[in-house]
Formats: sequence, structure tokens, C-alpha cells
Amino acid sequence: MEVDFYSEEHIQIPKLREKLLKEWFETVAQKYNMIIGELCYFFCSDEYILEANRQFLQHDYYTDIITFDNTEEDCISGDLLISLETVGSNSELMKVSFEEELHRVIIHGILHMTGLGDKEEDEARLMREAEDEALDILKSLLPSGESLLEEAYNYKEIG
Repeated sequence: MEVDFYSEEHIQIPKLREKLLKEWFETVAQKYNMIIGELCYFFCSDEYILEANRQFLQHDYYTDIITFDNTEEDCISGDLLISLETVGSNSELMKVSFEEELHRVIIHGILHMTGLGDKEEDEARLMREAEDEALDILKSLLPSGESLLEEAYNYKEIG
């Protein structure tokens, strides 16, 4: 398993507990009889993800994550763009912590690569249930009340 993290030049990469993150990914993948291959997370701004959404998906709107799925058979692999600004905005709208919303978005892309969709209402409901299950797994791996982040992250400094 290889998991790499990159970001736009002016964006600080959230400091994630990589060993714990990989254990979480492996546990979730096993639920779908899959393994983790190579994952590349790229943290970016709203403007960057909007341009990527326009260029690659012909969508003219902001989003929290874009998943480029390179999964082959049972080996989950791909590139994931995450807008930390949108994660922060969504956390405020949903009245959850930034960390909780970031955890949800991080696993959302992996769940897409297992074959789960979210375009139709039924698919979105199943995706949300899968996210909740994955977050429960994460909570079982984390010491009580802790986060995957090694230190607090201020997404409001982006931009």
C-alpha cells in the first residue's frame, strides 16, 4: 500500500496520522473484499477544484472531492482532489467539526473506488451509510476523542 499527500503550493497539507490512516483504509477495503494499492491525495483550494471539475468532468460548480479511479479488479487505486475550503464550509453547514468532515471526505473517495455511487437518491443513501460505517471503524481505531489529524488545521487561512 502506498498513500501519498500533496497540495497546491500555498496550501498546507493537513498532518495526518499516516499509520492509523492506512490501517483504517485497509479495514474499510476488506469490508468490500478489496485491498489498497496506490492512493494520491491532493489538497487544494476551491478555485483549483472548480477548474478541475470543469476540465475533467464538465461540471461548473464547487465540490469537496473529485475521485479519479484507477482501481483494477480488487486493488483500490486512484487520485483524489480535496478542496479543504469546501470541507470547511460543509463542516459549518452540517454543524460538525472540520476534522469529522475531512474524515468523511477522505473515505468518500475510497468508497467510490469500491464501486459505490452517489448520483441517485438511493445510491446517495447507501453511500452515506457506508461513510457512517467507515467512520465508526475509524472511531474504534482512534484513542477516545482523538482525530486523524496530528494537530489542528485552520482551513480559513486558505485563499
